[in-house]
Amino acid sequence: MLIVETIAAIRRDHFKDGKSIKAIARTRGVSRNTVRKVLRRDETAFRYDRQAPTVYPKLGLFQAQLEALLTARLSQSRRERLTLMRMWDLLRDAGYAGSYDAVRRYAQRWRRAHGQVGTAYIPLTFDPSEAYQFDWSHEIVVLGGVTTTVKVAHLRLCHSRMPFVRAYPRETQEMVFDAHNRAFAFYRGACGRGIYDNMKTAVDAVFVGKARQFNRRFAQLCSHFLVEPVACTPAAGWEKGQVENQVGTIRERWFTPRLRFASYAELNAWLLDQGVASARRQPHPDDPTRTIFEVFEAEWAALIPYRGPFEGSRLQIGTVSKTCLVRFDHNRYSVMARAVGRPVEIAAYAERVVIRQDGVIIGEHARRFGRGQTSYDPWHYVPVLSRKPGALRNGAPFKGWVLPGAVGRVQRQLTRLEDGDRQVVTILSAVLSDGLGAVEAACREALAAGVASADVILNVLARQREPDRPPDVLTPGALALRAAPVANWARYDNLREGAVCNGMS
Repeated sequence: MLIVETIAAIRRDHFKDGKSIKAIARTRGVSRNTVRKVLRRDETAFRYDRQAPTVYPKLGLFQAQLEALLTARLSQSRRERLTLMRMWDLLRDAGYAGSYDAVRRYAQRWRRAHGQVGTAYIPLTFDPSEAYQFDWSHEIVVLGGVTTTVKVAHLRLCHSRMPFVRAYPRETQEMVFDAHNRAFAFYRGACGRGIYDNMKTAVDAVFVGKARQFNRRFAQLCSHFLVEPVACTPAAGWEKGQVENQVGTIRERWFTPRLRFASYAELNAWLLDQGVASARRQPHPDDPTRTIFEVFEAEWAALIPYRGPFEGSRLQIGTVSKTCLVRFDHNRYSVMARAVGRPVEIAAYAERVVIRQDGVIIGEHARRFGRGQTSYDPWHYVPVLSRKPGALRNGAPFKGWVLPGAVGRVQRQLTRLEDGDRQVVTILSAVLSDGLGAVEAACREALAAGVASADVILNVLARQREPDRPPDVLTPGALALRAAPVANWARYDNLREGAVCNGMS
């Protein structure tokens, strides 16, 4: 095909310089017929339109299979639809030896024949702090050496396009609350309207049009941040197209190739840094003279001021077993021994579990997301050790328990003695009444004296608990003696003699 520059040169040679067709063909290195074609058509560019073939030699036996895949794609959701590249792979597995281009051209012709044309949309514009969009995505990463599918929460300010991305193990409601708390704390404010899809953690019922019945706890979240929630029309992802595009862009740029981190904390710290770095270097689509971060800084003044975190926990009532354990979400967590046999309230957050009884916290643990796992706090079982000191060696809560500082050094010395376990239990029991700091100081004093034993440490603690000596009372001047008393032993002799005489009479 002739390029535009060659056509322009041929036209100048003939119409401007008056050269013949033979001379132009010899100078430009093209055939005379090509020169005649350029001059007769009087066009500045030629276009080659390929005619779609009616016969596909290699695809012929597989046309029915390809059409079945294309037909099934019409009724599938966007996440489940096969790409043409994937269809080509399936056809090759079935024996197709043709090229991908033939599959692409046949699919394009099939779509036109079935009335599939491009969909037109209206571009949207948002004022500062008017709205944000929220969505979830599923990404595959390697955490601690294990391939894991993480659930990624995406928020995006519609005006500035400032992103916020955070990964979680699940999409439960407490994760939604945590994502909003952290996002609004990062933005230092919120928008007047939040645009969501019809996720079950937010919407209880979908009515005609835009009417929705939002979940009670989710409505409380929006009320706390002064946000008006709006749900999209089902299967109409373009109504929150900004965050939908963000999901695809971040998947391509950040999660490819597969990320590797030791924990969720490291992954989320990296995602936050990436979001800020990307916003600082990427021009704003509506104002290329400024970056996304610069537009966000200008939008910040219009945001609804951040009102502090929302109490985003999921509450559940549980019971305490005889082993001081509470079961929640297929895992077990220890509580204080005094809570055995009574109901408790379990508050599950995104990263921790807090257990209360009568309004008092009796246990707090990092949340576990596996199954059949147990989280122990050895201090919960110290009161039980006073009755069963032998459990210190083989009790499950005490496996691998390393006591800090001087207390740990005392424990290592006492374990060599026959009654060492009982003495260690006595010292640990003192922590519950006197505090770890006081027991630590007593252990240091006992180690310095070279007599580390439970009796010595308890004696030191008892002396620490003695009240301070009251201050001396000053004698008023009016009561002061003018003459100091003088000892006179003769007075005692007189008293003794007088007592003897009285007895004789």
